[in-house]
Amino acid sequence: MQATELIRTQVQEATSGNEIYNTYLPQWQYLLESYLGGEDYRRANHLVRYKMETDNEYAARLKITPLDNHCKSIIGCYISFLFRQQPQREYNSMALMPELESILEDADYEGRSFDAFMKEVATWSSVFGHSWVIVSKPNIGALTRADEIQAGLRPYLSILTPMSILDWQFERTPIGRYKLSKLKYLEDVNGNIKTVKIWRDTEIRTMIVDDEKKTIITDIVEPNQLGMIPAVIAYSTKSIVRGLGVSDIVDIADAQRMIYNCNSEVMQSIQLDSHPSLVTTTEVQVGVGAGAVIQMPDNMDSGLKPYVLDFGGANVQNILETIRHQIASIDKMANTGAIRTTETRDASGIAIQTEFELLNSRLSEKADSLQLAEEQIWQIIALYQGYQYDMEITYPDSFNIRDRGRELTELEQARRIATDPAILQMIDHELVECMDLDYEDIQVSEEEEDLDYEEHPITTAQNRTGHIQTMIMEGYTDEQILNIHREISSEDIAEAKRLLLQ
Repeated sequence: MQATELIRTQVQEATSGNEIYNTYLPQWQYLLESYLGGEDYRRANHLVRYKMETDNEYAARLKITPLDNHCKSIIGCYISFLFRQQPQREYNSMALMPELESILEDADYEGRSFDAFMKEVATWSSVFGHSWVIVSKPNIGALTRADEIQAGLRPYLSILTPMSILDWQFERTPIGRYKLSKLKYLEDVNGNIKTVKIWRDTEIRTMIVDDEKKTIITDIVEPNQLGMIPAVIAYSTKSIVRGLGVSDIVDIADAQRMIYNCNSEVMQSIQLDSHPSLVTTTEVQVGVGAGAVIQMPDNMDSGLKPYVLDFGGANVQNILETIRHQIASIDKMANTGAIRTTETRDASGIAIQTEFELLNSRLSEKADSLQLAEEQIWQIIALYQGYQYDMEITYPDSFNIRDRGRELTELEQARRIATDPAILQMIDHELVECMDLDYEDIQVSEEEEDLDYEEHPITTAQNRTGHIQTMIMEGYTDEQILNIHREISSEDIAEAKRLLLQ
């Protein structure tokens, strides 16, 4: 009896989370549902239920209420800007690592490249505030590096969301740095069977338990030859609690839920306005649809005649205005008002530019966090493979978010007004930059054209044939002659060649 109770206690300890995990798990579940949307959001019953509403009525209202998924839209905007330019990596001595190309092409043994893997890390970090990356290398008993290379053995990466990390502990080292001393997470869940992994500096414990029967199926302990826990936390924004991040959508999800409920109210208002309720007694036979016949008993009391119950609810336009206000609030929280809007906004150029700068600053901070996480990942890979980490990883720190349409319009207006040549030159310089052109290349091109003009001035009818013949003898092709001299035609060249052959 005592042995059975001991096993139940061990199963409970293996599958339970720490206090922080238990506190934040409902919030993480809510954030996940808000990001996924669809059936996951519908099943979570985020639609407020009316009093006296039956299960069937509530289910029908859930089915017809659409979700405007702003959480996914916001995170999609962030990720598209963050990875618009690929990170730059200088591998240095690690370029000699035989497994490097394989890691870059298939980082997680599921076919995702390293860049695609980091994009997914950034996505889940935005959803939950942070995500975990486990760098694993199976122990197959290889004795030498040659055996590992022959067997195709190498480190691979895995992403774990905070919902899978049951317990974690940090301890301060003698030099004052914090290091991860314990990590327990759910590696796999298959019905009632759960695989729990517990990492420590000295050992790795793998437990397979039956959560329903409260029994331990397998319990394996192996030494941790790396001497550290190969886990990296990729933060979106760090919180004051060690090991926790702040989600990008923690407040946006609440506004999204309010919009979701407002969408339901819009549908209910339209239905009640279009199809008012009819109040009758049980004896009255009521038809359905426009022009329906209502049959009443001959001896019915006149005070019991059927009547229509007019709907005096909120105006649909008021609800729609509330939705628009919530969307504007979401864009303000996410600093995405200038890039997500689909309507003309009545805002000054300075206000829009300020919003771009705020978004640029937020994206720059996220890029720095991703860069730090990737550096730590490669450090663990180097440690596994016996290399000295000396890589240089650079994520973009400026995302150059600009309202080019507005800038071009303002520059065009300024050019029509300006008369000073110096000011006109400055405006032209800004126009070139706004169109993503290289001003120096344009200047070089203009200088080349000036040299061509000095060497090959515009021809006249009197000297054209002779000049064409000179260029032909110097080795110029017909295409080059036509590019240099716009006043010369193909017929002029053909005539010059004919005279040259005589």
